[in-house]
Amino acid sequence: MTNYALGSTDAEHERLIWQAEWIAPLTERLFREAGVGPGQRVLDIGSGVGDVALLVARLVGPSGKVVGVERDAHAIARARARVAEAGLHYVEFVQSDVANIPDSKPFDAAVGRFVLMWLQDPVSVLRSMSRLVRPGGVVAFHEPYWAPLKDLLAPLPLWSATVSGIHETFRRSGANPELGPALYKTFVEAGLPGPTMRLEMVLGRDSDLAQLFSDLVRTLATEQPQLDSSLGKLGDVTTLRKRLEAEVAASNDIAASPAFIGAWSRKPAADV
Repeated sequence: MTNYALGSTDAEHERLIWQAEWIAPLTERLFREAGVGPGQRVLDIGSGVGDVALLVARLVGPSGKVVGVERDAHAIARARARVAEAGLHYVEFVQSDVANIPDSKPFDAAVGRFVLMWLQDPVSVLRSMSRLVRPGGVVAFHEPYWAPLKDLLAPLPLWSATVSGIHETFRRSGANPELGPALYKTFVEAGLPGPTMRLEMVLGRDSDLAQLFSDLVRTLATEQPQLDSSLGKLGDVTTLRKRLEAEVAASNDIAASPAFIGAWSRKPAADV
């Protein structure tokens, strides 16, 4: 595991919950296309505060089972509280590193969102995790791809500087914000069939895009000041969202989210 640049504060948990709600439709489309559905037993790795597990719980229903794996005790406590509040008795969380998931009854599917990008060896983790999936079961992941933003945001200097600063800080922390396109190679090297893949981006002038990036800057500036990235050149973090909104509003251009790449594959009927 790399140094997780975003930390585990209460404020970061709230940011994650907001971000998860915003991106949920994209992730749900991926999981539905992959075949995640009622009655299935699903493993969610890198659960954080439980957002993907909660999404999967809606898909599998009370006849199914969701097991979330997360290494951070503070995040697990928040995830368990949310599940209890929602009355989802069929969702549970296990504290473990993703590289050392305990053996258990085989799963019908294993899923994750924005987790492989933080791993030093995603192929090894994917290979180990896929062993917990039954033959014919599904492996599905959602990961980012930041490169397309460079051209799209070129007419918007503040947006460009903001995205560059976030990207630089992620890279300096050891993360791979460009993992999305490498999912095909990652799946194959892990012994899985080449996955079906989809790319989606959100484009427009919605204020949620400004919030997405300004909130990331706020967290990174707090959690990673030692990285000495270009985030410091963006000025007052508390006004960044309004300045981003103003820049795009004064232009004839649009803003954009990172690209989100989903990949899914079925484990062969015979182990590879």
